[in-house]
Amino acid sequence: MPDGHSTESLTGKVEELVNAAIVAGADAADAVVMRSASTSVSVRLGKVENTSAAQSDDVSLRVFVGRRVASVSATAGFDARTLAERAVAMARVSPEDPFSRLADPDRLAREIPDLDLFDPTELGAAALTEAALAMEETAMAVGGVTNSGGAGASAGFGGLVLATSHGFTGSYHTSRFSRSVSVLAGEGTAMERDYAWSSKPHFGDLRDAAEIGTEAGERAVRRLGARKAKTGPVTVVFDPRVSRGLAGTMGAAINGASVARKTSFWRDRMGEQVAAAGITLTDDPLRLRGASSRPFDGEGVRGEPLTMIENGVLKHWFLSTSTAAELGLETNGRGARAASSVSPSSTNLAIEPGAVSPQDMISGVKSGFYVTEMIGQGVNMVTGDFSRGASGFWIENGEIAWPVSEVTIAANLKDMFMNMTAADDLDRDYGSAAPTLLVEGMTLAGD
Repeated sequence: MPDGHSTESLTGKVEELVNAAIVAGADAADAVVMRSASTSVSVRLGKVENTSAAQSDDVSLRVFVGRRVASVSATAGFDARTLAERAVAMARVSPEDPFSRLADPDRLAREIPDLDLFDPTELGAAALTEAALAMEETAMAVGGVTNSGGAGASAGFGGLVLATSHGFTGSYHTSRFSRSVSVLAGEGTAMERDYAWSSKPHFGDLRDAAEIGTEAGERAVRRLGARKAKTGPVTVVFDPRVSRGLAGTMGAAINGASVARKTSFWRDRMGEQVAAAGITLTDDPLRLRGASSRPFDGEGVRGEPLTMIENGVLKHWFLSTSTAAELGLETNGRGARAASSVSPSSTNLAIEPGAVSPQDMISGVKSGFYVTEMIGQGVNMVTGDFSRGASGFWIENGEIAWPVSEVTIAANLKDMFMNMTAADDLDRDYGSAAPTLLVEGMTLAGD
């Protein structure tokens, strides 16, 4: 592995920082270095528009003095003693926080599994440019495509090193390769846009550039001639590209931080039926080559796979140590590190597949709306109210009939999840994954 991607050289730095904090008067401390490096290229109409490269080592120290806590951040080249003394001085004048603390030593990861998250393949600007141009060229070659929204390719590497004053030291590193392209079809006010993309931890798992381009072009052309649908009640079928967002919304509703702040519409529903009996939501931080996998969380706790919602019944919140303490519970290894702060987060989240194929699901809809894209941020996580712009295709007598655009779909998320059916086409290669989903009883606003 190239030295520039290794986290091993940073281990001594975080341990030195933690030791300096204890010497400066902290009762406990943890320190983290997050390393990142990336290169990206964007092109449009056969010409390079932008090439960028970035690299950083971001350091943060969190110290505890009694019930008081403070955090400081720095970049590479920091002086451990100075940083530690500053953090301890800040903690001594901070208000008490009864919930912030290090993770219980018994919960720390003792063995760090290899999840195969790193691919050392080096891609320079030339290789990224070649892929971006190939995607755009292939997309533009699709009959009916008239313009390009641009194409891009990127490669990035990251790493995390964590040390705590109660004996934990661990590190891991990841890679990410991405390709995307967006094109337009048609002319004038009748133009339609669509896109395709691929993102993987390993370069060899990326979809072929020409395949991505063809998909984007064909998707855009299929949308030509779109019109509004009639206002009224509607059965909605969500394409997996859209239903992944519903999985993320479901995950946000069971985030322990939202529950503690009383900003989740499911905040009082633990152990109750919150979704249809066929809906199961899982979260697995230890998935090999997973988009959001990690061998331990931002506090050094190893998270195990969890069934968050089982056959519609809510079983768990996402919890970090401090959030768990606030709720009178114990962490389940979902603490995500963002600089010096730790907050609960999902990992590889998935609505599990059902027993029906997408084709059979659609064929059973006499009149409905197949959604391929949603627009806007019309989701109220406190009340569950949901209202978003949407486009896709009308379903008539069990078949895709004609393209739809400029409509709005609305309901309450509590009702949507209780009236949801999952198809069997789950693709787990996303941080939030879901199969095709059917939701009955929504309202469409159009003509």
